[in-house]
Amino acid sequence: MAEPDLYAAGAFTGRNVFVAGGSGGINLAIGARFAELGAKVALISRSAERIAAAAQGIAEQGGTAIGLVADVRDYAAVEAAFAQASEAHGPIDVVVSGAAGNFLAPVIGMSANAFRTVVEIDLIGTFNMFRASWDHLRKPGASLIAITAGQARRPMMFQAHACAAKAGVDLLTQTLAMEWGPAGVRVNAIAPGPIADTEGMARLAPDAAKTAAIKQRLALRDYGAKRDVADMAVFLSSRHAANVTGAIIDCDGGSILGDASADALTVPARAAG
Repeated sequence: MAEPDLYAAGAFTGRNVFVAGGSGGINLAIGARFAELGAKVALISRSAERIAAAAQGIAEQGGTAIGLVADVRDYAAVEAAFAQASEAHGPIDVVVSGAAGNFLAPVIGMSANAFRTVVEIDLIGTFNMFRASWDHLRKPGASLIAITAGQARRPMMFQAHACAAKAGVDLLTQTLAMEWGPAGVRVNAIAPGPIADTEGMARLAPDAAKTAAIKQRLALRDYGAKRDVADMAVFLSSRHAANVTGAIIDCDGGSILGDASADALTVPARAAG
């Protein structure tokens, strides 16, 4: 029996959404979900071709979307994109900062430039997105969402750059929640875990054996779906989350909890007596 959808068509009619990194993957799924629920969506990416195709895809599904070219590392470009989006759609109700860069590499073997690039995209990019949005937000009532990762709180080998950048994103999120809460602006973060059909998982688990090994370690024994993260973003921007701010919400099948495989479990012998 299918479970009812908590968010009916038209639930976000009259609201405007701005998504960074929206040309594909999780971020595009978030933008498409908001459009499905009636919101007008602005997507940004560095690639004019990819962002135009993303916006066109949403339009073909009956949604309203525009694609804008901006690199989140370039504050002036992000600022200009917000001005264009608010001119086209009106005050911004929801901002999703999801642009990210990542790769597997040990610190020895990683260049300073490679480390800096990930920090600039993830952390500086999130700052630029949120700071540039301020003058265009519908206040009170706006919802800002950063896409973070479990590496911010659980160190992972070969991910020093992502761990450092996402830890900064988490604390930036919570600091802004405190500073901007009095204006009625809520700021939260979502930490996806292994999500199916994403570029990241294709790199981390390029074959069936690796995929099965990762799933076996998850408490829920399966990857999540992009729709799971999109629905979490919708929840955080809805009246149901009106009292939620400064939260770092894991949407990861229990990945943050650690290895939940049977191999990780050593059952002690029952004490005698």
